[in-house]
Amino acid sequence: MKLSAFASSFLFDPKKPRFRDYPTQLDDDDKALPGLESSLGQIGEYQRRLWANRARAILLVAHGPDTSGKDSLIRTLATYADPAGFHAWSFSRPQGAEIRHDFLWRVTPFLPGFGEMVAFNRSHHEAVIAERVWPVHAPESYNWDNRYRSIRNFENHLVEEGTTLVKIWLNLSEDEHRERLVKRLDKPRKRWKFDKSDIDGWEKRHQYQVFAEEAMAATHTEQAPWFVVPGDRKPQARAIVAALLAEQLQHLAPEYPREDQAVLDDYRRLLAESGVK
Repeated sequence: MKLSAFASSFLFDPKKPRFRDYPTQLDDDDKALPGLESSLGQIGEYQRRLWANRARAILLVAHGPDTSGKDSLIRTLATYADPAGFHAWSFSRPQGAEIRHDFLWRVTPFLPGFGEMVAFNRSHHEAVIAERVWPVHAPESYNWDNRYRSIRNFENHLVEEGTTLVKIWLNLSEDEHRERLVKRLDKPRKRWKFDKSDIDGWEKRHQYQVFAEEAMAATHTEQAPWFVVPGDRKPQARAIVAALLAEQLQHLAPEYPREDQAVLDDYRRLLAESGVK
């Protein structure tokens, strides 16, 4: 993956896996970041070029604790995207047929086709994060090292076949996490999101983060790296991720396909014969 100095500054370091070693907000003001609107415009333009070329694909993987802003981030990134070539999917805890298959089975049908941009709100990585906190099988049946290896092989295969992965962890401080949960309780239109599992999720927040740190260290590769994005200020996080995504889209589809001059000449001839000027 080609990375600018800007993108590299948010790159996860497996030798420094603790989220506390990464900022949850930038000290500088937002003026130091690429403009969100400009990046969104680039996403819209280069996503159309990606769709027109139909040669490569891009998959955005968004992870983070509850209330970290994954839903609103993906909505923002889709602002100028062509819906014909953009799709978003959300993955909660496995259930039903998902439990009766291997853990990669449930995400495979939703991977991007050539020309498409797809966003995952949580992903196959939950199989080595959330399932360590809330197992769906007997605990002794899990082999985490095997799952890490399977994820690395799976993602390496996707990259080799033409899909670029942009994997994001939204780094949220405990104080901000708590404040957002309180705000969610205070807003009637947000209360529907709560159930008993949210209480358990808050109580096991630290455990979840430890497993996420371990999983990211084990699945961060040069081909499919993780980025740790400060998440306490949503506008700031959106600007960072939009810039990261726009940069990769530009690498994948810098130009529209070359026109076929013979076809264009035929169109002009037919239109001229029809009396169209």
